[in-house]
Amino acid sequence: MEEKVKKMGRGDLGINLRCSYKRTTLALCSINIVVALYVFYSIYTSLCVRSFGDARTSAFRYMSVQTRRREESTKIRKALEPTELIKLAGKLQKRITGEERSVMFPQNLKLNMMDEILTRLRGLDTAANTTVQREAVEAWRLEKLKEAKQLLQEKTNSTILPEDASIVVQVLSSGWADFQEVIGLWIPNEIINKEHDDKPEAEEEFEKELLPGMQLPPECHAELHTDYDGVAVRWGLTHPKDSAYECCMACLDQAKRAKPGENKCNIWVYCPLENGCYSPDMYQHKNQECWLKYSEVPKLNFKDKYSDLYRQAHPNAPEIVPWVSGVVSV
Repeated sequence: MEEKVKKMGRGDLGINLRCSYKRTTLALCSINIVVALYVFYSIYTSLCVRSFGDARTSAFRYMSVQTRRREESTKIRKALEPTELIKLAGKLQKRITGEERSVMFPQNLKLNMMDEILTRLRGLDTAANTTVQREAVEAWRLEKLKEAKQLLQEKTNSTILPEDASIVVQVLSSGWADFQEVIGLWIPNEIINKEHDDKPEAEEEFEKELLPGMQLPPECHAELHTDYDGVAVRWGLTHPKDSAYECCMACLDQAKRAKPGENKCNIWVYCPLENGCYSPDMYQHKNQECWLKYSEVPKLNFKDKYSDLYRQAHPNAPEIVPWVSGVVSV
């Protein structure tokens, strides 16, 4: 019995030892596998992070370089852009467009309208001022515009041809300013001045200093800061005089020596300023210009001061009329 017990005890011990060895081996293998997986995961993660960082850095560098190059190319393109040529091309396009519009306007229709305007102006009284003239032209425009519109709506007796009615409506409404410029129609605004006797004494002395030379006689009827209109008998640009006195004497002499049928000078206009005198025409009027003019009924162009409305339309105009004029009896 003792031997059986001993045998059984040794057998159980061997079985127990074998079981503990297997468990230990499995535990070690499991640990090794976990460690190997952790090491593999760490290596893989580091590689992925590095590759992603390199890609992002290279992409950022690429984007910054492209942006800088794009900005440089934009600056170069703007520097080489022919801005002056573009402006000139735009002006030329506007001029060509205006010429095309004028070419599209029939020549015979333009001449007929010009004749009608001149006929309306000739029908006015000789003493009619610029305000009356402007009102007469405006009345003609409205009548003609109404006639053309009626012709478009229904056939009526009219001096306008049916095929020209639409053109007349366009010209006399939106294109009226351009049409006035094409035909050379310009009627200045009337300058209304009221005489007053409240000028300071210092201003009168200053005005006398503007007229060098001999004192003007009463028959010259000199008016300071005044510009009269009229037909030129002697062109002032080529007819300088040293003083207003000599200009007035030249007018009187021309009236005496004028041949039959020639216009006799009855208006003289003189520029006393050293820097020249302003005028709305295209010429540059210099000091000592002496204009000899004729007018059956003398009319004022400007007197004393240019109006605020006129100076807004002509920014180069001074405040005070620089000319000295006179109307003489012949």
